[in-house]
Amino acid sequence: MCIAGAVAIYVSACNTSGSKTLDTPTSGSITISVDETFAPIIESQIHTFENLYKYANVEAAYKPEGQVMQDLINDTVRFVVATRQLTSEEKQAFEKLKITPRITKIAVDGVALILHKDNKDTTLTMQQVRDIFTGTITSWKQLDSSAPDAPITIVFDNSNSSTSRFIVDSINQKKPLPGNTYASSSNSNLVDYVAQNRNSIGVIGVNWISDRDDSTTTSFLNKINVVGISTKEKPSSEDDFVQPYQAYLAQGTYPLRREVFIISREARAGLGTGFASFIAGDKGQRIILKSGLVPASMPVRIVGFAQ
Repeated sequence: MCIAGAVAIYVSACNTSGSKTLDTPTSGSITISVDETFAPIIESQIHTFENLYKYANVEAAYKPEGQVMQDLINDTVRFVVATRQLTSEEKQAFEKLKITPRITKIAVDGVALILHKDNKDTTLTMQQVRDIFTGTITSWKQLDSSAPDAPITIVFDNSNSSTSRFIVDSINQKKPLPGNTYASSSNSNLVDYVAQNRNSIGVIGVNWISDRDDSTTTSFLNKINVVGISTKEKPSSEDDFVQPYQAYLAQGTYPLRREVFIISREARAGLGTGFASFIAGDKGQRIILKSGLVPASMPVRIVGFAQ
């Protein structure tokens, strides 16, 4: 009878997705799939989690958003980190499998626009942003009569990334991106391209430029300028333009905001559930706060700037 009980416990603890290795919320091994935009912050989460729980091993695969969601559908991983919830087609796929994924909001992020250091006109209205990404504006001279008549080059981190989808869905209202749009192979390469090409405008997740205590963030900010955006049609002062700082993300005044979710298909309390709970809990949310993003379950202290 004891042997039968042990077997029952082992079977119930087997992973319904991936390997059959026995694990618990704080021990074992798991691979997760993460929107590559959030590599810096998830690396910090994994490092802290594994230091707290020495028998836990979390491996993160950083990929474009489209591949991340496909990993979840294909049962390659137990949970993913993404900037959108499930589509109707994805929900139907899980319904056929009789699986109800758990969705947990963990942060508020933003999409930043970056320019070459020599491009001093670092402010745009939302209308100008729309015109650039729909192809109505294709030259810098259309934005500023004193600027050179040079073509604008739009650059994303990846053609299948969450940032490109965000622009198409939220800014272009499903209209396609113009012909002057290109994709880099990574966020680092994107920053390098913008730093070397005067006429480019890059689109990057705020996570890569928000943690000013991080050496990678510092090196990125030394190479490029970050665009301030105004929702007003005719801004009257510099104060009408806001950059993607944490306070403006929290207040909702920065217009290119988006939410970050963990989507889990784990059917039991395994390591995936434990790590997801850690990120959504106090310690994980403090890591998000320090990174410069807005935690989902922790208030952000707004500090007034001296005039």
